[in-house]
Amino acid sequence: MGSSYAFYVYGSYGFAALVTIAVTLWTWSDGRARRKELAALEAAGIRRRSARPRDGE
Repeated sequence: MGSSYAFYVYGSYGFAALVTIAVTLWTWSDGRARRKELAALEAAGIRRRSARPRDGE
């Protein structure tokens, strides 16, 4: 690979890797936050519409 293109190519790969890692971490942390939020709602007695009702409810 010519030296004039190496910086561009390696920089592009590095940028793509950073974006991929950032999106992965963002998705993971948002998923954790949604699970905590759902657990808090369920603990407060609020159920999802898709959840099956318990006996007597």
